[in-house]
Amino acid sequence: MYDVSLTQSYFPAQSGEAPEAVTIGDMLRRQVEAFPDRAALTELTYDGELARKWTYAELLADAERLAKALVMRHEKGARIAVYANNIPEWVLLELATALAGLTLVTVNPAYQTRELKFILEQSRSEAIYYVESFRGNPMKKIADEACDQLPAITRRILLTDHDALYDGGEEGVLPSVRPGDVVQVQYTSGTTGFPKGALLHHHGLVRNGIDTMTRAGVNAGDVFVHNMPLFHTTGCAILALGGLGVGATMLLAPMFDPELIIRVIERERSRFILGVPTMIVALIEEARTSGRDVSSVKRMMSGGAMVAPELIRNAEACFGSIIQIVYGQTEASPVITQAWCDDTMEDLTETIGQPLPHVEVSIRDTQTNEIVPVGVQGEICARGYLVMTGYNDNRQATAAAIDKTGWLRTGDLGRMDERGYVTITGRVKELIIRGGENLFPAEIENAMLEHDAIAEVAVVGVADEKWGEEVACFIRPVSTQRPTAAELKIFIRERLSPQKTPAYWVYVDEWPLTGSGKIQKFKLAESFERGEHDILKA
Repeated sequence: MYDVSLTQSYFPAQSGEAPEAVTIGDMLRRQVEAFPDRAALTELTYDGELARKWTYAELLADAERLAKALVMRHEKGARIAVYANNIPEWVLLELATALAGLTLVTVNPAYQTRELKFILEQSRSEAIYYVESFRGNPMKKIADEACDQLPAITRRILLTDHDALYDGGEEGVLPSVRPGDVVQVQYTSGTTGFPKGALLHHHGLVRNGIDTMTRAGVNAGDVFVHNMPLFHTTGCAILALGGLGVGATMLLAPMFDPELIIRVIERERSRFILGVPTMIVALIEEARTSGRDVSSVKRMMSGGAMVAPELIRNAEACFGSIIQIVYGQTEASPVITQAWCDDTMEDLTETIGQPLPHVEVSIRDTQTNEIVPVGVQGEICARGYLVMTGYNDNRQATAAAIDKTGWLRTGDLGRMDERGYVTITGRVKELIIRGGENLFPAEIENAMLEHDAIAEVAVVGVADEKWGEEVACFIRPVSTQRPTAAELKIFIRERLSPQKTPAYWVYVDEWPLTGSGKIQKFKLAESFERGEHDILKA
């Protein structure tokens, strides 16, 4: 860890001079010079078998060929959308757009016509690259319906039609590209409402991926299963660009399937796992049920939500590896803080680690914007190479998110200790105000997760005539054994004060999730208000 002693909640950038700014193309070409024949990307089939393979040299060659084809179709800076699941062509398109000086607009493959149309229109995309279907979603049909309403979309190309995809690839000339150029439009996950398009640049995505994977202990030559959706920064930046940036070999899974992933980990001796908590829970359950040998895993990483202490203990018991939590958001390319592999169990379970190299983090008063003393709650803010250029065509939202001195307001509440370790205490917008008192969902959630019968939990505020808001606790149980409301009330009262006790308890079998696996709390609150749940009262 970084050795600092703070009195104010401001963590200065560490690791000396600012890192060299490079483009995605720069990074890949350097890796080819270092180890051209090392395996870079291997496709996994839906059965978990190994399919197509690329060395680093082959990956660069195919990416450059595709980039030259793109240059013949699109002017520099043009936006093109990718609407597909995890297939090698997605990664090749990501690399090729970067080499061609284009901007890739990433789209969730689960989107329907209305959602896709919004993204294409808001991003000002001029083309879409897609697949026929995924998990029963007729994506070509959806894309055609959306594009028929958008005259700006002049090209529709199937990623699996290689004749069309690579057409003209021998004629194009690649332009010069700068590290600060916008290379992707990533739409925020939408945990609190409709998404906005974050404009991300080469330098931010490359450096963030490399630094995150480096702290995670992923080394050159390591093999790992890539099971995160590519349309999100976790998949296309941390794992894809970060994995390539450290010289590892990624086995690209077409989708998240716990049985497939555990089987591949055993067979290929994968050394690293990244997944949101819901994924890690599923992988642990599968590993335990199947009895497969997962001892090759040396490092695990999770984020997207607080990682419960019990989950970290279960992961260590199952895989023999602790979980390093990462914290960030799309607007930060995406990682801001990350645990260290040798952190204490207390730090692993109660904090989100220290900032990445070359990243400044501060905790600021939500009213005055002043930096608060260590240990005092405020809004988590970040500054450095990782911050987005802004939101696409939304100056008002950009100004609200990034202040005049370059600080990104995350919207998350937290506190920092004297060592620079940060703890999340909730969301600014998720703050529950009950009878004038501020309640923080994360505190209640962490307490409830200590219950043996609870696998996952989400706490939200719901309207109440007397108190303004009341606390509703949504629970996914471990099994069919469900504690009563009275038992849950006794449990939480032993840990927290009375005003933090949920008024309502709701059991669920599954969550409304974003494409990146985060629980959409606003949807839970909306479904509660519509009376769609069996509600228990204590």
